[in-house]
Amino acid sequence: MAIRLKLTRWLTTARRQAAVVVALTFLLGALAGCDNPAKPGGTAAAGGTTGAGGTASGKVRRVIMMTNGADPFWDAMRAGMTKGEKDFDLESVGLKAVMDVGDGTSAAQIDKLKNYANQTDVAAVAISSTDAKSPALADAMRNLQKQGIFVITIDSDMDRGTVRDARFAYLGTDNIVGGRQMGLAAKGIRPEGGKYAAFVGLKSAANAKERHDGFADGAGEKFKELEYLGDEMDLAVAQKNVQDAISRSKDIDTFVGIWAYNANAIVQALEKEPDVRKRSLVVVFDAAPLALKHMADGKIDAMIVQNPYDMGYKGVQLMKALVGKDGETVKKLFPGYNPETKKFGKPDDDIHITELRVVVPDKNKSLKQESFDKGTVFFKLGEFQNWLSERGLTGS
Repeated sequence: MAIRLKLTRWLTTARRQAAVVVALTFLLGALAGCDNPAKPGGTAAAGGTTGAGGTASGKVRRVIMMTNGADPFWDAMRAGMTKGEKDFDLESVGLKAVMDVGDGTSAAQIDKLKNYANQTDVAAVAISSTDAKSPALADAMRNLQKQGIFVITIDSDMDRGTVRDARFAYLGTDNIVGGRQMGLAAKGIRPEGGKYAAFVGLKSAANAKERHDGFADGAGEKFKELEYLGDEMDLAVAQKNVQDAISRSKDIDTFVGIWAYNANAIVQALEKEPDVRKRSLVVVFDAAPLALKHMADGKIDAMIVQNPYDMGYKGVQLMKALVGKDGETVKKLFPGYNPETKKFGKPDDDIHITELRVVVPDKNKSLKQESFDKGTVFFKLGEFQNWLSERGLTGS
């Protein structure tokens, strides 16, 4: 009986001790999983960090690139992100780079940004904006910054005159210059001028407006615009826009594709109108894989090519630097940045421009390096295809 009593007491005590251990383990685990509660969102900016980017709990956090839609153009940027993630060793500071594909609407981008604000693993966001002047989009970006999440624009900026403060900086193509190179290509091939139709996805996007205006500047007064149509990133509408423009305006002799997929839409429409193609010039933006094939087949006369690979690579570098408070790296990308004051010297010091190229068919004899602005790189198609192959890319 005495032995049984002692055994019962020992079991009771052991159970109590076990219960205390379980409770303490649960409490410590919960505390370890919490970010700094001093600032909503629990981001690195709140102070709960180890090293340059990892959280106190060791949780991996994301630096996100949000596209304005789905297109092969972004494949090259994704490749640049992957290379940057490795070269800048994001893993060592608890970061990883991811791409979030938009659907072409500002509403979707705003919803995504709002969701990021409630996710503690988001450290920085780079966004290709769908609507440069959208107050709601700008507010969602500002809200992320208030949460301690860094925000930059990439590929397509916000309006610099009204909502510049919605992002830290812009990294990508100077789209006005890019549009002008497209205009210079048209003028070089057709010096007598012509009548053109321009096609784009979202007319509200900053890169659309800038390329459109840049084309008019580069082409000059001898070129007159007859049509400027947006398709809201609907590929069927993109092709229909070209067909409608041909039906309405019989004098069109120059077709201008402002976004990557507009090139294929133009070619498909002109395949049904061989007589129009014979007298027409086709100039486009970006080197989508299909557009490169079209150029090889003689269906595109010139393309202005961005460097989305470089955007992805440098975008990862910049976001890591911002999260890690590495002002010297920021200054390397933006020489006008002051790491001590954390401010830019002049308004346009917050813009980092990536490389532009012009690609023309191998048989083209009317265009050469001197036809374009200084700094624009000139390629014949074969040379450019070799450049892509060396980097494991199919488009740019």
